[in-house]
Amino acid sequence: MRIGIVGFPTPGGSGVVAAELAAGLAARGHAVHLLTTGTPHRELRAPSLRVHVVDAAPHPVLGHPDVALALASRIVDVARQEGLEIVNVHYAAPHALSAFLAARALGPSPPRVVVSLHGTDVTRLGADPSYRSALSFLICTADAVTVPSQFLADQARSVFEIEGSVDVIPNFVDVERFRPAEKRDIEFWRTLFPGMEPEAPLLVHVSNFRPIKRTLDLVEVLARVRRRLPARMILVGDGPERKRTEARAWELGIADAVRFLGTTSDLASIVRQADLFVVTSESESFCLAALEALACGVPVIGYRVGGLPELVTEEVGRLVPPFSVEALAGAAIELLQSPARAEMARKARARAEAQYRPGPALDRYESLFRRVLVEQEGR
Repeated sequence: MRIGIVGFPTPGGSGVVAAELAAGLAARGHAVHLLTTGTPHRELRAPSLRVHVVDAAPHPVLGHPDVALALASRIVDVARQEGLEIVNVHYAAPHALSAFLAARALGPSPPRVVVSLHGTDVTRLGADPSYRSALSFLICTADAVTVPSQFLADQARSVFEIEGSVDVIPNFVDVERFRPAEKRDIEFWRTLFPGMEPEAPLLVHVSNFRPIKRTLDLVEVLARVRRRLPARMILVGDGPERKRTEARAWELGIADAVRFLGTTSDLASIVRQADLFVVTSESESFCLAALEALACGVPVIGYRVGGLPELVTEEVGRLVPPFSVEALAGAAIELLQSPARAEMARKARARAEAQYRPGPALDRYESLFRRVLVEQEGR
């Protein structure tokens, strides 16, 4: 198939899934074109994949960048040059609008449009009256809609009044890239935490530091854990709440036990060193970062919200009532002191390998794309 995949270049879940899907389908022999507004965050292991970086810089006439128009124009150009059959957009805004405009510009036989929803495009943008009507129209006129969890499928049907089918295709993880550590690299961690004890617990969090991630809760949890254990915490990522989170760590007197690493392309080497992965989000449709932690053999703790319970079971972590910092700290202490944590780590890795390898997800996307093309031929 000739496929165009549209996604953000950022390290967030939707952008990573779009890029990894594009690489995976290209490796299977499909002609795949990844359209994005910047260089993909992660290295893509697919030499045959074509990457098209869309120039969405501010225009002197408009005074601001119009990403939707620039992206629509590039989709039209690539579709005409390469004969695209499918355009799969990841995250509704602005990508679904770009795909809709491109399809209309391409005339009577445009590529089929598949919209992949990822979370806040439903729960936040879809819940906002300023965006809901337009997003509902764009999603309901698509040829197919996918989501990564049953939770998000139910939310999307309700918010956007979708009458047709919504395909649940869980996110996936490269279990070769994200794999358990053979041993703790204590010398590396001592460059971050001088004098760190070899057996000191290490907690890790990865996010974009948006308010929905509730990153202030992370340092509150660490402060409570450190009353019992000499734990340290690594926070990976960047965003609007980072400065407030850093300031709160100083206020709590634990700044020496926290390190903010910013964004990194070598996420796996950090996550696999952790004893626990912590999720404090207000809502998660799936949480790709948590899946990557499980693949590294790292148990996950977090709030029982959104689609997270579909991923994190009692065998591989702990979920507590939202938004109880005390309960989350208690879960961390319980697992860090439990002699069964090694077995939980083994089960975490086994769950990722058994249920979230790329192969089955790629199969389902291929099947969906072929179904859409067949349905179009029958119209």
